[in-house]
Amino acid sequence: MSHSFRDVRLGTATAKLILRDDGTQLLSIEEPLGDYPDTLLECLERWAREAPERTFVARRDASGVWQRLSYAETLSRVRHLAQGLLNHGLSVERPLIILSGNSIEHLLLALAAMYVGIPFAPISPAYSLVSRDYGKLRHVVELLTPGLLMVDRAKDFAPALAAVQPADCGCLAVDPAGFPGVDGFENLLDTPVTAAVEEARATVGPDTIVKFLFTSGSTGMPKGVINTHRMLCANQEMLASLMPFLRDEPPVLVDWLPWNHTFGGNHNVGIALYNGGSLYIDDGRPVPGEFEKTIVNLREIAPTVYFNVPKGFEILVDYLKREDALRETFFSRLNLMFFAAAGLSQHIWDQLDRLAVQTLGCKVGMLTGLGATETAPSAMFASLEESRSGVVGLPARGVTIKLVPNGGKLECRVKGPNVMPGYWRQPEVTARSFDEEGFYCLGDAVKFIDPDDPQRGMRFDGRISEDFKLDTGTWVSVGPLRARIIEAGAPHVKDVVIAGIDRPYVTVMVFPDLEKCRALAGLASDADAAEVLASGPVRERFLQLLRDLDVHSTGSSTRVRRLVLLDEPPRLDAHEITDKGSINQRAVLENRAAVVTELYREPPSAQVLRLD
Repeated sequence: MSHSFRDVRLGTATAKLILRDDGTQLLSIEEPLGDYPDTLLECLERWAREAPERTFVARRDASGVWQRLSYAETLSRVRHLAQGLLNHGLSVERPLIILSGNSIEHLLLALAAMYVGIPFAPISPAYSLVSRDYGKLRHVVELLTPGLLMVDRAKDFAPALAAVQPADCGCLAVDPAGFPGVDGFENLLDTPVTAAVEEARATVGPDTIVKFLFTSGSTGMPKGVINTHRMLCANQEMLASLMPFLRDEPPVLVDWLPWNHTFGGNHNVGIALYNGGSLYIDDGRPVPGEFEKTIVNLREIAPTVYFNVPKGFEILVDYLKREDALRETFFSRLNLMFFAAAGLSQHIWDQLDRLAVQTLGCKVGMLTGLGATETAPSAMFASLEESRSGVVGLPARGVTIKLVPNGGKLECRVKGPNVMPGYWRQPEVTARSFDEEGFYCLGDAVKFIDPDDPQRGMRFDGRISEDFKLDTGTWVSVGPLRARIIEAGAPHVKDVVIAGIDRPYVTVMVFPDLEKCRALAGLASDADAAEVLASGPVRERFLQLLRDLDVHSTGSSTRVRRLVLLDEPPRLDAHEITDKGSINQRAVLENRAAVVTELYREPPSAQVLRLD
């Protein structure tokens, strides 16, 4: 029995395709992009005026009590902090760097910088708290030449600050803990406001730089993506035209996604601010021991729209199946769900549908799309009817997608008001990232769901830079093969790296989900990775994965002959994991060349699993 979706107001998208004589195609939609404000500051000021007492942001304190700030309170505090930043002499050439994770103080300081036209850069806390050589953090600091660094607890960040803080750069901490030379956030909040704040506010416009977001891509060291007000406001209008229910009632978000990534910091924070909504900062993460915080929040706060990565939905499903009250609250006013960053396994999607039907008598729509840090982030959206893993849909309003034949695929390039002007202080990299017509080169390949019906949209077809040839000259399309292996290996596979460049056949390195593999092996929670991966049940599970993949392979480009399980997770300092949390295939292949050699050795060692 099929079930309909919950009745919510969604936008329309009518495909328009232009075929050129040179084989390129231009894909857009007929509906125009609506008007949008010049700056996000207008949104903050509007809601402080129209809904002054409405909660804008909230976060639990150490005792578990929600600390809330209204729109009016937020604007007042932002103006005081803005004066403090001006007093520090910050500017485009000496911006603010925020090293800590999501917090009310982080958001207030970011808005304060925005208010007076000072760019800020939210940096992954892992650069300071996980890295040991501080190479990426040092690169970011040298590139930006900051005038002020902001941290949460000075004690936690002390080693990183000692390694990278320039002599002429100040430091601000929410908890200075008596560290010499570190100013306290509360002191900045007490700064008296002068006319300089409004004078600076008057200079902020559509092309003013809001922030720098760092993305590694496949080259290792992070690049600073320039984000302007025009980009962010245009993208929010694109989102609101896709999801007009955001305008019908103030959205409520319960969100953990990190603000140093475009999904959390631009997409989700922006949705709350643009539409006068309420953002409940979730201190949980989709990892063991942390997601419980998310569940505590979702038991109390019912979101109207819910965003997460696939792993988050996977863990959430387990709780929704066990807790009727949680399930009732979660779905009670949920209009839509949305995932990004990776593909959502179909069995998780199906379970979410079943749980929604059990609760509401109908499904709650799940959407996805295609975007990048460089596109603020959204460039394409799937329709509700076509939405499934791998589908990226049609362009957003105001966006044109250029499809360029490349190695038997269609390379996707983007133009629109949401596209970055370039990378900060890297003109050569910027020039290489745009084609002769000014389209940003995403590096992704896409293909039509139905070549005879463009209205159905497109699906993801892998990363152009990741594809390679076997020694027979046969092309291996890494993206689709990788997605198929992860899907077939769920829930025991976290990620995979495809090997085989100039080799006779395809092999795979697997980053396993050790928690799920321990459970499969029946081992204790403290069993080390080597013991888990050497256990009989785990080895048989992955041998069966090879057999299952073989049954559905269509030739040498999709047939995986050998597999090895990696007991060491991807390393941040070795650039094996990007700032988005995704695997850098190239770096893993380079850093673990010995493993690749072992995959092709004759005879292979016992660690290598292979088809008979």
